[in-house]
Amino acid sequence: QVQLVESGGGLVQPGGSLRLSCAASTNNFRFYNMYWYRQGSTSQERELVAGITSDLRTSYADFVKGRFTIARDNTNRTVTLQMDSLKPEDTAVYYCRLVARADYWGQGTQVTVSP
Repeated sequence: QVQLVESGGGLVQPGGSLRLSCAASTNNFRFYNMYWYRQGSTSQERELVAGITSDLRTSYADFVKGRFTIARDNTNRTVTLQMDSLKPEDTAVYYCRLVARADYWGQGTQVTVSP
């Protein structure tokens, strides 16, 4: 069983920055692709924000390209999401996901972008 724990959410003004972190409990962390998703309060589905593969290839949703950066630290078994130039529409609960034989999700961290 893999546990994922997100942190770093909070309240920020438009144009501001936040850095989310997700810590994984598995010693095989370096072998797995990692993703960040988000779910807004009015949305019924989680949407993919960014991903990073085990060999460090990154991908981003169009709505965050140029503003968000995903990275990973295999030594500390963490994946981060640096979010800059935040907009009110970025307000959501952000989740990290690890895909192994099973599918693992963190508990989520709230990001609120408001004046």
